[in-house]
Amino acid sequence: MPGSLQPGLRAEAGRPAGSRPAETLPLGSLPAAAAEPEPPWLGATLGTPSSGNAAAVPPFRASNLLTRLNRSAALRLLLAAAATLVGMVGHWPLLALPAAVLLVVLALVQLLPDLWRLVSTRLDEGPTARVLAALGLVLAMVALPWALGWWEPYLDLFRRRNWEAIGALGEGVVGAFGQILVALVALAIAWRQVLMDQRLTTQQNRITQAQTIDSFIQGISDLISDPEGMLEDWPLERMLAEGRLAAVFGSIDKDGRARILRFLSHARLLTPLRRDNRLGRAILDGNGSYEEDRLSGVPVIRLQLILKAVDLSGTDLRGVDFNAADLSGTDLSGSDLSGANLAGCTLAGANLERCLLGGVRFFYGRSQTASPRSAAARLDPETGHGSGAVVQNANFSGVQGLDAANHYYLASWSGNRSRATIPGGCKGIASQLEPRPARRNGGLISGAEP
Repeated sequence: MPGSLQPGLRAEAGRPAGSRPAETLPLGSLPAAAAEPEPPWLGATLGTPSSGNAAAVPPFRASNLLTRLNRSAALRLLLAAAATLVGMVGHWPLLALPAAVLLVVLALVQLLPDLWRLVSTRLDEGPTARVLAALGLVLAMVALPWALGWWEPYLDLFRRRNWEAIGALGEGVVGAFGQILVALVALAIAWRQVLMDQRLTTQQNRITQAQTIDSFIQGISDLISDPEGMLEDWPLERMLAEGRLAAVFGSIDKDGRARILRFLSHARLLTPLRRDNRLGRAILDGNGSYEEDRLSGVPVIRLQLILKAVDLSGTDLRGVDFNAADLSGTDLSGSDLSGANLAGCTLAGANLERCLLGGVRFFYGRSQTASPRSAAARLDPETGHGSGAVVQNANFSGVQGLDAANHYYLASWSGNRSRATIPGGCKGIASQLEPRPARRNGGLISGAEP
């Protein structure tokens, strides 16, 4: 291999001039006098097979009763239970008492970990919290009158054994309290039924939404593809696809919207494609896909205003190409935008709090020369002029994975309110949205540059 020497050549290169070269032998072929025979006990001691032995000797394992007791919890419980029964049958309290205590300890050691895991799991559920809240309310209603001394007249009746008054009290107060408890139990059962109905309704809505999304995906696939599997998106078909997307977005929740966006993006239906100058058909790139054209390409579906002020919080939007969509006022808090393309998008007033921004693209070109997209500026992919996202007044509190280039761009073009939310601060990075201070030229003050 280049850059590496064989063992013989390496030794030859390091030998002083004039010395006689020694004979180079292959590795592992030492003379018989130099190779000492391995003792027959060495392989057995180290646990490796020797040349004369068929297999290594297994390690020694003790098998006495004490070792088995340390390994077997069931055997310990059985012996403790047997000692307890012997003490009870033989009327030996001195044996039954310590054996019973030992049995309780061993049983608790086995049951408490599983019981604690079960209880801790149940405590995290909502119905358990509500049941505990109801029991706590009942206990508080009993404890408060007792602490204030309101129960003393009734307790005196029991101390004096006034059975007539106790009977009247049982018929009146206790009966009414029992009716209240019955009503509370009925209310708890009704509430439980309402929760079950809500859960079933939620599951049914999820099934209906999944069917709606599958129908949408199948419909879009049939609409824009020909029988040979090639892309066939005429202007009317693109308009129908955009109309179906706008219609289905109003009938699904945020997770369904994220699923549709991931499908459209990974199917490259949101990516601007290079078209011919006659029929407007997409041009193949020679590698089994369609050629991308960010300057003058036409996507199959344009998002435009579909995502404006939409709730997409906490969703999975990894790798989505938003293709200059209008996301102004959109709630993206807690979403995973890793690898997404937000270049040219309008994020003014959007909420990106706690978003994952690893590998996200806010602009093309270099961060020092990139600028937000505008109607008057022409996109320059080399310098990034006119290719960036509009990020003014967006909220970037707690975002994660923001690299240095995106940090510089956001600090330059987000404005003072957004700069205060960018993690790491914006010290040393001038805001491009604020007017620059006036400069003096020969004693005259020139106008401030925008």
